[in-house]
Amino acid sequence: MPNSTCIITGATRGIGRATALRFAADGWNVVIAARHAEALEQAAEQVVAAGGRCLPLVTDVGRPAEVRRLVATAHERFGRIDVLVNNAGVAPLGTIDEITPEAFDQVCAVNIAAIYQATRAVWPLMQDQGGGLIVNLSSLASVDPFRGFAVYGASKAWVNLFSQAMAAEGRAHGIRVFAVAPGAVETELMRSAFPDFPADKALAPDDVAAVIVSLWNAGLSPCSGQTLFVRK
Repeated sequence: MPNSTCIITGATRGIGRATALRFAADGWNVVIAARHAEALEQAAEQVVAAGGRCLPLVTDVGRPAEVRRLVATAHERFGRIDVLVNNAGVAPLGTIDEITPEAFDQVCAVNIAAIYQATRAVWPLMQDQGGGLIVNLSSLASVDPFRGFAVYGASKAWVNLFSQAMAAEGRAHGIRVFAVAPGAVETELMRSAFPDFPADKALAPDDVAAVIVSLWNAGLSPCSGQTLFVRK
């Protein structure tokens, strides 16, 4: 489709950047969002080099007004939004007495509220254009919340159920929604939490990006609503 446009949050590293590069290689308009301008500019250069057109937008997804601005600006620039990838997330590690109320609030703001806000913002646009795809990043922790990941795992369980519910709402409008739930991925976030995790047991970010981009295939429409678990 000419002028296809995707929005990817948390797009300056890891899964987000790998996904942006894959869409760019297919010639898409790629809107990348993250909090830090310098990292965004570096990622934008990579997206352009890979073959895409890029709009980098400094965005704190924990702030609802910034999420709404992200979607509105992307739509104003390119005229349509075909894919939304809600990739940004936080993953504090700690037992219930170690996770502070402030850390809990951040998880709710970034892992839950931001996905709701972005989905609500793109929904009428996708309805008007006859469809679209929303991919929400979940985690294997959503079904296996090992010690220290109770709050994070619970937020990702919400992502799974929200994606299923939105898929049911979107079916009549051609809007497909999936959750993608990887296990350990070789990212800075994973390494900071688990420095001794065996490298040969971790997915590469591009392994997950390949799954995300594959969901654009209209042949997968009957699977909309599923949580796709990605393991090494």
